[in-house]
Amino acid sequence: MAAPLVCTRFSDNYELKEELGKGAFSVVRKCIQKHTGLEFAAKIINTKKLSARDFQKLEREARICRKLQHPNIVRLHDSIQEELFHYLVFDLVTGGELFEDIVAREFYSEADASHCIQQILESVNHCHTNGVVHRDLKPENLLLASKVKGAAVKLADFGLAIEVQGEQQAWFGFAGTPGYLSPEVLKKEPYGKPVDIWACGVILYILLVGYPPFWDEDQHRLYAQIKAGAYDYPSPEWDTVTPDAKNLINQMLTVNPAKRVTASDALKHPWICYREKVASAVHRQETVDCLKKFNARRKLKGAILTTMLATRNFSRSGRSIVTNKKGDGSQVKESTESNTTLEDDDVRGNVGTPPPSPALSSSSVGSVLGCFKSSSSTSFGSKTNNKLSIVVTGNPQNVLAQARKQEIVKITEQLIESINNADFEGYTKICDPHMTAFEPEALGNLLEGMEFHKFYFDHESVLTVLGKNRGINTTVLNPTVHLLGDDAACIAYIILVQYIDKQGVPRSHQYEETRVWHRRDNKWQNVHSHRSASVASTSSVFSPSAINK
Repeated sequence: MAAPLVCTRFSDNYELKEELGKGAFSVVRKCIQKHTGLEFAAKIINTKKLSARDFQKLEREARICRKLQHPNIVRLHDSIQEELFHYLVFDLVTGGELFEDIVAREFYSEADASHCIQQILESVNHCHTNGVVHRDLKPENLLLASKVKGAAVKLADFGLAIEVQGEQQAWFGFAGTPGYLSPEVLKKEPYGKPVDIWACGVILYILLVGYPPFWDEDQHRLYAQIKAGAYDYPSPEWDTVTPDAKNLINQMLTVNPAKRVTASDALKHPWICYREKVASAVHRQETVDCLKKFNARRKLKGAILTTMLATRNFSRSGRSIVTNKKGDGSQVKESTESNTTLEDDDVRGNVGTPPPSPALSSSSVGSVLGCFKSSSSTSFGSKTNNKLSIVVTGNPQNVLAQARKQEIVKITEQLIESINNADFEGYTKICDPHMTAFEPEALGNLLEGMEFHKFYFDHESVLTVLGKNRGINTTVLNPTVHLLGDDAACIAYIILVQYIDKQGVPRSHQYEETRVWHRRDNKWQNVHSHRSASVASTSSVFSPSAINK
């Protein structure tokens, strides 16, 4: 396609279709160009919600994307500014994420990894040749042009990209994703193009064994590993990787950016340009198995982040949707962990200290990364005698999306009903056996499994006796469903509980609850739950002891 077309209004030239993804201030939808019938992806940014600085970043993203035209980069075809929205029209890439495609392949070898990183380096080299640093290279931004075998890898999302002059090194602010950040960024030193090469080194490491070179549950320790360049090649998985592959990784993960290999030189490395002779062609099943777990964990973290952002938004509004419930007993969830794209252009501080938590990038559409470990699980809903009827919000024109949202509401009702009836067997049928949860009772720990849940069901008779004949009224405020593709979603809401204690004194408390759902084999399962601490009017917690007062 030639230079971007100039239209007075987006609707003059394009027809919007279904939603493809959503971010904090933007939504991505398929669109059709009216005069050609060609399909594109439109990133629609609500400019009314943007600050003046955010608007500058949006203009920078559009300017950068206009000058990048390469077969391994998602191309910007049009940019249209209207009163309330800015439309960026990109290639429609339908192949999904590169990492998801790899685990679906019947055969995957070191030579395949070489071909993947070559395409990524080609895109990075084009960026650097044109004075652009991406700053957020990670699996979520590596897409495939189509589902056809051998489809091109395409680099996406230039929301954090910056323009540099030549080999300029300067402090451009703290930006990127924790596991892929370079030492110089973490040390708050001047940086430039080499930060992208470091991220490529992390990606190549994952492509070869299915897990990242730097990882720790504690972000301070993670950053210390990165700044020291403390990674290794443990047995047995690395024993079958050729020395040439490790050599390229070492050149990319060189702590000193001045000595780090450039994109153009990396493309000349024997492991890439002579892969047929140098790279192993043996199937790496262990890598595929590890990569499946890595993908699942980073997706879950993305879902958790979405629920946290959603819950944060709900707390600001007070519209009651559901009233008049009865029952006896109650409990719920909480969270803090996220490894998503970060950005803070003004971060300063002492060299060697981990940076403060920057703001989330407004340009990131569905974001996240990371691999994390957990310990053991928890969750509990609210106890009612009547079904919980949740009203969801959504675009009335998108019937399919609305139907899927109602499906999430229905399965959430079933889960809460199983809790109401102390039906642990029914509860386990709806929940993933390895589901994770954050709850105040877990003291900040992310728990995994069903044992924590089972404790409450085992003691359900105690709750029933204590709560008997003590009318309980439950109000659900601001329930909202977020769709995360075709097979994942989260639902979030505020619960307000009123009850009469043993002395006849009215008491109440409220908490925020979110649930992440994933569909496997056409069956929805709850994979994560999140409950905030209760805020009480006259009792700090809602527990058997509170009811018995």
